Amino acid sequence: MRSDNYYMHRALDQARAAQAAGEVPVGAVVVDVAGEIVGRGYNAPLGSHDPSGHAEIRALRDAAARLANYRLDGCTLFVTLEPCMMCAGAIIHARLARVVYAAAEPRTGMVESRANLFAQPWFNHRVAVEGGLLAVQSRRLLQAFFAERRGQGLHESPEADESPS
Repeated sequence: MRSDNYYMHRALDQARAAQAAGEVPVGAVVVDVAGEIVGRGYNAPLGSHDPSGHAEIRALRDAAARLANYRLDGCTLFVTLEPCMMCAGAIIHARLARVVYAAAEPRTGMVESRANLFAQPWFNHRVAVEGGLLAVQSRRLLQAFFAERRGQGLHESPEADESPS
């Protein structure tokens, strides 16, 4: 089986695809218990006109379609930015075993930064979480994206943008 670094690099590849499409560069991959990437996704809420078009949701949808099951038991999600509330809820409902994220999201992160949805007692499923893997690379990609946007005369701060996840 490949290392977590390998899979996070594949998530970073997805983030670069989002950036190339003009979206906030967040990417995700879902890996099954055998180590195969079964789902891929990158941020596309703007291009898809879909408020749920976050990288995690798109990767979960891809994996569920490929595996013909909405429950992704034993799978791991690798994502370049800490998931938001919507994505954390979807992760729980998909019954993922583990989430590995790169950069923390201090404004909207619902894994550890703002709250920990996975630790709530009312959920009957527990998700293991690891944060910080290749965080520097992910954060640099996000910072470069927002710096370029500001340079193009959009004069918005990253804080004014929609949630990056």
